[in-house]
Amino acid sequence: MAKPKPWEVSDELWAVIEPLLPQRQRRFRHPGRKRLDDRLALQGILFVLHTGIAWEHLPQELGYGSGMTCWRRLAEWNASGVWQRLHEVLLDRLRGRRARPLPDCGGLLADQGVKRGPQIGPSPVDRGRAGSKHHLITDATGIPLAVILTGANRNDVTQLRPLLDAIPKVRGKRGRPRQRPDVVLADRGYDHDKYRRLVRELQIRPLIARRGTEHGSGLGKQRWVVEQTFALLHAFRRLRIRWEVRADIHEAFLKLACALICWRRLTSLR
Repeated sequence: MAKPKPWEVSDELWAVIEPLLPQRQRRFRHPGRKRLDDRLALQGILFVLHTGIAWEHLPQELGYGSGMTCWRRLAEWNASGVWQRLHEVLLDRLRGRRARPLPDCGGLLADQGVKRGPQIGPSPVDRGRAGSKHHLITDATGIPLAVILTGANRNDVTQLRPLLDAIPKVRGKRGRPRQRPDVVLADRGYDHDKYRRLVRELQIRPLIARRGTEHGSGLGKQRWVVEQTFALLHAFRRLRIRWEVRADIHEAFLKLACALICWRRLTSLR
């Protein structure tokens, strides 16, 4: 049996996604052209996400519709909160299968193609070229909890509190949904007493390495998982270079990629 392509939506995954999609009633009078099947449109979106191909180059022989149709569906579903809800549903299922360990956070600057638009700034590590940065917080096993897009000139530490605030309320176990971790780990890029106080205000203990001290704090034994998740995130070729001028389209790809990483982890637990 041939191995399924990564952009092909399995019946199990579709059963999770389909109830989250907004329903649109077709008009009886002047209905116009028949709307492309949602599952095919999703596979077209995933094809672009995995391969990094331009929308206009989406192969028509695949039957996923035109690139512009898939682009509109991605934007429509993102505006309806589909990708965020999908991520939260999968986090709930993961928590129901296992305990939720300590969160970890980090920021990674990827090569960017777009020079203008929102969430773009001069890169401090690339001769001031315009770019964007992905900020990510994961649990101690590398499961992505939240991701934020900013300009490349935004320091990692400024996104520590927004990342913690962006963690959704995760259900899956008896009792109140869990949103706040007990401890958060971070490297020296997050070393600032002001932000430690902000974290403590949330009743979270910050475990952050300090600058000017010898290495050997032990954080490296746990913090490698966030770098591993960044590698998984950027295995989706569309996320390596930001081609989308609109920030919401790039953020939609980010949220969808986080949900797919959660889905892979969930299926591996079976």
